[in-house]
Amino acid sequence: MKKALISPQEKCLEGYRVAWVNNEEIPHALPLFWVNCLDDVVQDQYWYDPSDEQIKLIPVSSEPTPEA
Repeated sequence: MKKALISPQEKCLEGYRVAWVNNEEIPHALPLFWVNCLDDVVQDQYWYDPSDEQIKLIPVSSEPTPEA
């Protein structure tokens, strides 16, 4: 099982940013912390919900992007 490094100082939706995903825990600075995650989790595309301690996909906006 992969590990996700969570950054509680970086808000994302109602929780925190998934800052990095790795196959094993490595030393890190506090207040970052590791949680188990599924193999398909990708940093910055998922967020950590502390209310249920789950990693969730960041929804993709269906609104068109403005053209330059």
